[in-house]
Amino acid sequence: MYRRFTTRILGAAALMAGLMAGAPAHAAVPESKDTIKLAINEWTGQHITTYVAGEVLKRMGYNVEYTVAGYLPQFEAIQDGTVTASLEIWSNNVGDAYKAASATGKVEDLGKLGLVAGEGWYYPTYVEEKCPGLPDWHAFAKCAELFSTPETFPEGRLLDYPLDWGARNVDIIKALKLPYQSVPGGSEGAMVAELKAAYAKKEPIVVMFWTPHWIFAEMDLHKVDLPPYSDACMNDPKAGPNPDVTGDCFVDIPITFKVAWSGMKDKWPAAYKFLKSFTFSADDQIPLIHKIDAEGQDLETVVKAWVDQNEAKWKPQMDAAMAGS
Repeated sequence: MYRRFTTRILGAAALMAGLMAGAPAHAAVPESKDTIKLAINEWTGQHITTYVAGEVLKRMGYNVEYTVAGYLPQFEAIQDGTVTASLEIWSNNVGDAYKAASATGKVEDLGKLGLVAGEGWYYPTYVEEKCPGLPDWHAFAKCAELFSTPETFPEGRLLDYPLDWGARNVDIIKALKLPYQSVPGGSEGAMVAELKAAYAKKEPIVVMFWTPHWIFAEMDLHKVDLPPYSDACMNDPKAGPNPDVTGDCFVDIPITFKVAWSGMKDKWPAAYKFLKSFTFSADDQIPLIHKIDAEGQDLETVVKAWVDQNEAKWKPQMDAAMAGS
């Protein structure tokens, strides 16, 4: 009886050892109990991207904090680890701030986010009745007074990004000799509110905006057909419509990517590996933006529900990041 019982125990132990040998090993996570600080910038889509990644990191066992940071100033904070990572950087909207930070070797590119993005000067389609020739930018130039405000008259007003996001349009307007002024919006919410108010009254408005965003599901907006970006336009005055200057074209199609403090890979290796592999699509982001901004739902509640319902989209990356060597 004793021998039979012992044989069963040994057999069960051997079976367990075999199963464990076939299962992936996992590193001791969290490697540090210190808090991973993720940057929160000024638009809802970025909040969603960041909270989704942060929620997964929490489920891996990490302490996570969301830190409000200006879009351009954040690169200084990342250099010294005050902010650990920023997860939705737009390549054509970082200017010299990112170049300078990257050159220090203290800010690391974590790869593409996978969010297909776009930008443009958008106006409601009803404006075309009052400005024949739109969306051509030459017609747009002739209709400047239509888009003017008491502060800019007789020049038109381009409702632009907040100052923290850069001022590229100032240079584009000047290079194309457009009778417009770039007027910064206060925030994403303020820009959306003004656009909605004008749309409801069918008033002329033109705004620098981006996709993905829920407003395109609720408003019929067209984009001004500006001279497209090219490297030649940026370097050769003869390449664009204004032979006297460079930069007389719109911005390049943006690539979205992620960055982190260079010390992250040593302090939190598994979290670092996960963020490198983490991707998030516009198809996933847009419905969540609509729930939060248009329906007024709570950001954390919406994100947790998405993470719960979409395990197949993030768990393989999490498991791979936690697997030991």
